[in-house]
Amino acid sequence: MDESRYRLLVDSVTDYAIYMLDADGIVSSWNSGAHRFKGYTEAEIVGQHFSRFYVDEDREVGLPQKALATAVREGRFEGEGWRLRKDGTRFWAHVVIDPIRSPGTDDLLGFAKITRDLSERKAAAELLKRSEDQFNLLVQSVTDYAIYMLDAQGRVSSWNLGAQRIKGYAPEEIIGVHFSRFYTAEDRARDRPAITLQTAAREGRFEGEGWRVRKDGTRFWANVVVDRINGPEGQLLGFAKVTRDVTEKREAQHQLEIAREAFFQSQKMDAIGQLTGGVAHDFNNLLMAVLASLALIRKRIPEDPKTQALLDNAVRGAKRGAELTQRMLAFARRQQLKPAAVNVPELVEGMAGLLQSSLGPGVGIETRFAEGLSPVLVDANQLELALLNLAVNSRDAMPHGGVITIAAREDVAPPGKARPSAQRYVRLSLQDQGEGMDEETLARATEPFYTTKGVGKGTGLGLSMVEGLAAQSGGWLELKSAKGQGTTAELWLPVAPAASEVPPPAQAAPPSLPAASTGPLTVLAVDDDALVLMNTVAMLQELGHTVREAPSAKEALAMLARDGSIDLLVTDQAMPQMTGAQLIEAARLVKPGLPAILATGYADLSTSLPPDVPRLAKPFDLDALSHTIVSAAGGG
Repeated sequence: MDESRYRLLVDSVTDYAIYMLDADGIVSSWNSGAHRFKGYTEAEIVGQHFSRFYVDEDREVGLPQKALATAVREGRFEGEGWRLRKDGTRFWAHVVIDPIRSPGTDDLLGFAKITRDLSERKAAAELLKRSEDQFNLLVQSVTDYAIYMLDAQGRVSSWNLGAQRIKGYAPEEIIGVHFSRFYTAEDRARDRPAITLQTAAREGRFEGEGWRVRKDGTRFWANVVVDRINGPEGQLLGFAKVTRDVTEKREAQHQLEIAREAFFQSQKMDAIGQLTGGVAHDFNNLLMAVLASLALIRKRIPEDPKTQALLDNAVRGAKRGAELTQRMLAFARRQQLKPAAVNVPELVEGMAGLLQSSLGPGVGIETRFAEGLSPVLVDANQLELALLNLAVNSRDAMPHGGVITIAAREDVAPPGKARPSAQRYVRLSLQDQGEGMDEETLARATEPFYTTKGVGKGTGLGLSMVEGLAAQSGGWLELKSAKGQGTTAELWLPVAPAASEVPPPAQAAPPSLPAASTGPLTVLAVDDDALVLMNTVAMLQELGHTVREAPSAKEALAMLARDGSIDLLVTDQAMPQMTGAQLIEAARLVKPGLPAILATGYADLSTSLPPDVPRLAKPFDLDALSHTIVSAAGGG
């Protein structure tokens, strides 16, 4: 290209200031772009030193000369800075200066200079910087969130006040440290920090919750967000990380979940209790039929030793079934209790022989009772059975032997546990040195029919029975255990009130009393279970009484209205339409003062009974029936 065409091309460029300098920096050419940028015409500027375009502060430090020297030394100068227009205004310039040398020699002829106005870009950059500064100021002032930056490898590169408050580190302590320091040892072992960054790098964001560790070693539950930061070409520059301490929120949610679970468990146990009580009631009726029939058969067959042995075996089996129903009723809180003031040390001392013989020689028993211990209000026989159950459980948990410690002391109920009827309790505990229970087993230990013993070695109702007895007595059962650390079962039982306030025990004649009798009576037997009714009638007849029978309360009342010869009413409690207690009340309206007996396996009655109406515990035998008739008819 010839020189004239080249000059024409350069002069036509308006986006760049393109001009020539001689070897001393004097302007020797000037294009239209230079005119537009800097405001000088060619006539005004040619022959002037190019330092005129520099601001005063740059001229004072010799930047024009340094730029030329750099171009000569390195073959080019390139940089940015403020430059001046003719009218004195400034603009931000990108400058390139190339040296021009004589062809074939190193003689310097001058310089080619290209200037570009980058004022708009500079303004945008300054605006961005101000925005970033404002953002950084905002981030630094936030104290509710830990907001900080990580480089691409996960090292901390910035740290705000919130991070310092939440995690405890000052900026100089943590910048440059890998962020995995905030994770628990368990999470580091699972490589959770690396997984977090990999997820954020791959998907653009990671969000989750977990335990984190402060500088002082304490833990807090954190909500964490990690965002990927990209460069201009999409390359990974690092990560922005926001952490919030939500420990209180998590604890509140945890407590809510516990309350919900407790509510559901309460509903479930109530439903199981209702089912268990119903099954026990029906089972009692079946055992009633079996035991009564066996007793009557025994009186009617010859004295054959083999036959008597079979009968004895059948009776023992039925009585074991009766014991099982008592446990089921204890769990369902429907057993018949006889509460009285019980001296715990005396009761334990009295059953020491029974406990030792039941536990065997490999298990020792120690007792630790506080002096002056108040008596408790409880059914003594049921408490003995509960302690025996707990002791046997402890023995089974110590296959190689050990010591069981039975202790008691008086205490006040913890908040939320006290019953309206009592404020002071006796804490009766039984502690073993056994295998202990893990958390899952401990949580299920009192569930009915749940057992860790082998097949045939446990019913799963022992602890349920103990818990039912405690609850029905106005207290509760607490179990404390850990794997390898033994188990402590603690019965909280209410302190007995003054002697005058202790309720009288429920009336029931013990079956071990000597045979009792009364004159032949006309007895109305009422039961909705045909098997039980048949056996009750048979036993009454065996005792010499005349019997009328009715399968319902309605028919019994109709029979009473028709037959004035009835001397005694024997009725079941749990019947449809009308309970036994309600029947007795209605029957005495038909025949005032009619003697009556209530046969039941339940403790809870919807209507209180008059004191002259004895209860007959199911299943009952001939002796128990005979003595109860004497009590009811006034003959004993």
